[in-house]
Amino acid sequence: MTNGMKNKFVTVAAVQSAVSADLEANLLKTVKTVEQAARKGAQIICLQELFRTPYFPVVPKVPKEKYAETIPGKTTNTMSKLAKKLGVVIIAPIFEKDKNGKYYNTAAVFDEKGKLLEKYHKIHIPHDPGFYEKDYFEKGESGYKIFKTKFGNFAVLICFDQWFPEAARAVKLSGAEIIFYPTAIANVMGYMPPEGNWHNAWETVMRGHAIANGIPVVAANRTGVEGKSRFWGQSFICDAFGKILKRASATKEQIIIAKIDLSMNDFVSNSWGFLHDRRPDTYKILTDKKFVKNLVRSKKVEEEEKKLKKILEK
Repeated sequence: MTNGMKNKFVTVAAVQSAVSADLEANLLKTVKTVEQAARKGAQIICLQELFRTPYFPVVPKVPKEKYAETIPGKTTNTMSKLAKKLGVVIIAPIFEKDKNGKYYNTAAVFDEKGKLLEKYHKIHIPHDPGFYEKDYFEKGESGYKIFKTKFGNFAVLICFDQWFPEAARAVKLSGAEIIFYPTAIANVMGYMPPEGNWHNAWETVMRGHAIANGIPVVAANRTGVEGKSRFWGQSFICDAFGKILKRASATKEQIIIAKIDLSMNDFVSNSWGFLHDRRPDTYKILTDKKFVKNLVRSKKVEEEEKKLKKILEK
């Protein structure tokens, strides 16, 4: 028993890999790592963003057909069979071309029987030097998803989604017990950001989401160097009060696994009042479009973007 509540444990894994230009080799390598994670007791296994492909949005306007695939397709068929064979849940992020010819940054989720539960389309799409995602992905319009499995109910939010506290709060209120963040984020070699350490901010904001919502977070980031991008790895798993349970290397391919006690979720949320002491009547500005229209890009931002473009184009 924990704090008078019945323990509810689930074992989760994040797979952190370096990615080559060989899509088939990337897929086969990932199959082996998923099998390893399952042998070590993982019940829900999260792969990194766009795990089968290089991070192509680093440059604008690569032909989409080079990396896009349908659902069902080679990757999802492979993951479906693998989930059924191993009796695990798999979160498989891919570049999807849907039946209407639209392209999405998608997470497909398969239950332990190999069934596609549903898919999540990335909602927040960045567009900066080195991250030209609006050239490739439509904004997700189907909303946040809660995937209900025998091991627990969870949400998947993809990469840039992880910076938005509204998204984390929305899925918590919708019934998520864990948030998974498949990610592909890097430092640009030769560039020093004026705002400081990107990695530190990245981990800190997600741990803040965990604490503010009383919910464990699993972040799976890629590693390795692709062009001028050095992906910083350091995938991590934290509990419902932001405590790091496992953190991966910055440079090595790695599987991290942790057992999470979901009974802590309600304890943290209730004892700290993060849900019942909310004041939604004071939050109307969050949906006020006038504020967004009044935002102006500063000269400093434009100058930094020019610096990044020069570095990436060398």
